[in-house]
Amino acid sequence: MLKSGLIIISLFAFGALFAQEKKIGTVCFEFDKYNIDAEQAQLVADFVREIDTTKLESIQIYGYCDDRGNNDYNLKLSENRVNSVKSILIANGFNKNKIVIIEGKGRVLIDHFSGGSLADLRSKNRRVDLLIVNRNSFGKEIYNSFQEHHEVGDRIYLENIFFELGSSNLTESSQKELDKIAEILQRHKATEFEIRGHVCCTPDYYKDAIDRATKERKLSLNRARNVFKYLISKNVNSLRMSFKGLGNQFPLGKGDDYDRRVEFLITKN
Repeated sequence: MLKSGLIIISLFAFGALFAQEKKIGTVCFEFDKYNIDAEQAQLVADFVREIDTTKLESIQIYGYCDDRGNNDYNLKLSENRVNSVKSILIANGFNKNKIVIIEGKGRVLIDHFSGGSLADLRSKNRRVDLLIVNRNSFGKEIYNSFQEHHEVGDRIYLENIFFELGSSNLTESSQKELDKIAEILQRHKATEFEIRGHVCCTPDYYKDAIDRATKERKLSLNRARNVFKYLISKNVNSLRMSFKGLGNQFPLGKGDDYDRRVEFLITKN
């Protein structure tokens, strides 16, 4: 039995860090704990010292709990675990602006098909996962941030603009990212583009998902429209923009969080 409060960190080989998006580390927690002890904090500090941030576009931190306890309690506990890891990263000099997603996902239900004892399964679910995205790791002519110059046909996937499951509402973090984009667009007034909304997690026989707010199966369209409307509110000329919903037709193959997204397609420059 682990001592109360003990946390184990396993950081994967640094040589494999920069192959697109990777889970680069897992912080495992003892039951009902979220503090990090000095020994394990040093491992995080070593990681920050060795990672080449010039090749790093962003890092994402996701927290989980085992299946015991109620949903609200576990959601808060997973958020506390995420914030503990984030604090250690920043305290050791990691650029907080590169931490684009911090999310406590609450409890993970037991998957009995995975094998192993109940205790082992639960211990694996008491964790925080750290994932990275390398700069320009999405392929040729696909970017994960706006550049000062783009060609017609370039696609910009903005991982800093994300949505809750079933929602088209822009989060506060998403609005801040769009504020930066609006500033860039004001410097490049000739650029025209299409805003494309996407969804995840729908069966193949449905092309789009339901927006919880409107009860309509137009979630990807509503996501694109809300970005369109927000940019207008920031004085971006509506004649430069169009928007459309593409539903679930173009998954990135990188996980559900990436498919709840909005992309920009450059149509004129």
